[in-house]
Amino acid sequence: MLERIVARQIVRYLQSAYRAHHSTETALLKVINDLLLTLDSRHLAVLSLLDSSAASHTVDHHTLLQRSQTCYGFSDVVLTWFTSYLTDCTQFVRTSSTASPPLPVVHGVPQGSVLGPILFLLYVADLLQLIKRHQLVPHTYTDDTWIYSFCRPCDVGALSDRMSVCADKALSLMRVN
Repeated sequence: MLERIVARQIVRYLQSAYRAHHSTETALLKVINDLLLTLDSRHLAVLSLLDSSAASHTVDHHTLLQRSQTCYGFSDVVLTWFTSYLTDCTQFVRTSSTASPPLPVVHGVPQGSVLGPILFLLYVADLLQLIKRHQLVPHTYTDDTWIYSFCRPCDVGALSDRMSVCADKALSLMRVN
């Protein structure tokens, strides 16, 4: 119950994901609509897709908390709560007859929780800023990021270069994270 209350309070800062009446379908419709409007105006569109599904297991808690404060302005009280939420978690494997010893979870977001996917989106906030700095449009839904932009046919080379540089920097950023 507490996770749902916290999720409602932070979700308004995010794009489509986890907002009421939004889904993969509405995210896809938004991007397709943007692309079709561009094509109708006789411009060109470039689209790149990033899938970071395994990345939620590698989230560094310190970096997540720092980004929550820097990018979203979370206060000391909120950061203290999230620190407590992420600290002293354990994981283990159970089969029908045995269980492994519990081990501490030092990276990743809680799997199966309401807050896990939202915390992951907070973690990748710097990726969205990187995309915007290259004058490209980011759109996220859970662990998928769509990067796109539009141009006149005569400017396709410059847009292609921007997209390529952005993709290289995004890859570097994701490796660092």
